[in-house]
Amino acid sequence: MLLGAAIVASPWFPVQDPAITGHQTAILNTVAIGLIVFGLSQLEYVALQRWQEVTTILVGLWLIASPYLIGYSADGFLRIYHTTLGAVVVLLGILQLWQDWDQTDQDLLKHGQ
Repeated sequence: MLLGAAIVASPWFPVQDPAITGHQTAILNTVAIGLIVFGLSQLEYVALQRWQEVTTILVGLWLIASPYLIGYSADGFLRIYHTTLGAVVVLLGILQLWQDWDQTDQDLLKHGQ
């Protein structure tokens, strides 16, 4: 959950180029990704499902690729933040998927109880 909050706040981190405030697509993308990561982590408390880990990995990969695909890769610190935060999201998703790999669907459903 803290990682999702950090992603949402990343466009406003202190060592940021002021030009990013004019790049609304990058800000909206970052906020959306942060909220998705936050929401997926909340779902882990309710019902554990493998699609959540796979979605987390995909969202992390999108966060890594978004500076290049959306066009704000010239903003150095934000590109570094998003690459680093995206890599952490991907690694956590892989770790969660690996931990749950041997469990049956019934075991995963019992997780929230």
